[in-house]
Amino acid sequence: MAPQRGGGGAARCHGNRRRAAGKSVEVGLAGPAFCPPGMFGDASTGVLDVESVWRRDQGTRCEEKSTQTLPVPTAERVAQTRHSHEVGSQAALRPARPRPCPSRRPLVDYAGLRAFLQRVEEPVIRELDKNWKSHAFDGFEVNWADPNETVTGVSPTRQGATCRCISQATGAVLACSYGRLDDGDWSSEKSFLCTWNLDRRALNPHRPDLVVEVPSAVLCVAFHPQQPSLIAGGLFSGEVLIWDTSRQEDPLIWRTGMTDDTHTDPVYQVSWHRDPRQPRAFRVLSISTDGKILVWQEERDGLLRPASGFAFVQQQIPRSTKLKKTFFSPLPLPLPREESSVPLRAPAQFSFSSHGGPIYSVSCSPFHRNLFLSGGTDGHVHLHSMLQARPLLSLQLSKKYIFSVRWSPVRPLVFAAASGEGEVQLFDFAKSSQKPSVSIRQTPHQAPVYCLEFNPRQTQLLAAGDAGGTVKVWQLSSDFTEEGPRDEPPRSDLLGANMSA
Repeated sequence: MAPQRGGGGAARCHGNRRRAAGKSVEVGLAGPAFCPPGMFGDASTGVLDVESVWRRDQGTRCEEKSTQTLPVPTAERVAQTRHSHEVGSQAALRPARPRPCPSRRPLVDYAGLRAFLQRVEEPVIRELDKNWKSHAFDGFEVNWADPNETVTGVSPTRQGATCRCISQATGAVLACSYGRLDDGDWSSEKSFLCTWNLDRRALNPHRPDLVVEVPSAVLCVAFHPQQPSLIAGGLFSGEVLIWDTSRQEDPLIWRTGMTDDTHTDPVYQVSWHRDPRQPRAFRVLSISTDGKILVWQEERDGLLRPASGFAFVQQQIPRSTKLKKTFFSPLPLPLPREESSVPLRAPAQFSFSSHGGPIYSVSCSPFHRNLFLSGGTDGHVHLHSMLQARPLLSLQLSKKYIFSVRWSPVRPLVFAAASGEGEVQLFDFAKSSQKPSVSIRQTPHQAPVYCLEFNPRQTQLLAAGDAGGTVKVWQLSSDFTEEGPRDEPPRSDLLGANMSA
């Protein structure tokens, strides 16, 4: 029997299908396959899907785990003492019982002391009588304090200009005016007013506490006697200004301006004087080389107006007076014009013997109303009395000018002088009337010393300013600050001898 093919006489074996990469794939045998007869028959099977494992998306695996410690055990305990006791005490007052002092033997043998004094009494009296008649110790003074024999510098201050004037009021604040007049003519350089507090703990000598800028050279300054914050100053332009140092922004409070009633020449001296009509009020007095002395009163508009004044009138100048040429101008001393809104009196009635040149400084004695000193360009210092024309004493202290002289505020016979050779000389008439007791070298290069002032409160201090702009405060020894018994008799002898002559 011939074999038959399944499905049309042919028999085929069909394989299975599989899905790969997401698709269904049929798997089978290619070509005809012959199966043994009676073993296989035609059959159809379903589709089997097999997913891919190695191409599956690998997602992020997150795991959460937690731990916990064991609970912390806590406990509360209470403690209390079982027993307590209270104890009190009190002091009882008992009357004090006097205790008898133990008997002591006398430490002094009074009988022997009496016998010794009686034995030495006669020779001691005899020696004391000899010493009383002796002149070996004439002029000897016992100084119970240790004297300071040197003059030392306390605080030098410097500003890059010429120091023209110094003023001290409270003893702690020092005011200095600066300005250059090297050519003796008008200058376009600015001037300054500076103050230092010497009692300040962090004192900087090169940095003033206050600096006031002034358009013209300040030739003189003066503190108010009762209000140290007020300072009056005279300018080279002829103006008189008053500053209030308590005002930081604009310290200028009064000024004279430039009118027919004001000064027309430089102002070389200003001073505060009591108003005779109002004892508590003070007015400013200014002196200029124009021949006028003016007294100023303050107005509400910030201006100073002359209240009264004095002047040199040619017809009333004594014949013995010789007018010298001023040091800054080749013209003679100008006399003021009589046209003025304020009447100017001419009280000059007496004149003194003149120097050999212009006079730079005059200082009246604070202890004797008739004594005053004068210094000028001839290098001499004259000691004058108001009661006679000729000087009581004439001293040549320098070959150059004498710019300033000042009496000591505590010693009647001590004065200081500033010379053009850079020296400050201290005189003590109780020791010598011809040579200085001490000569202080102010500057190493012999720069002129223009001004000096004693401190009215701290009397051991003396300030001096020179042409280099340096102000030095010198500390004086006790020889110049403590008044001794020798101060009064020589003064009377000096006056009496010159008066009788």
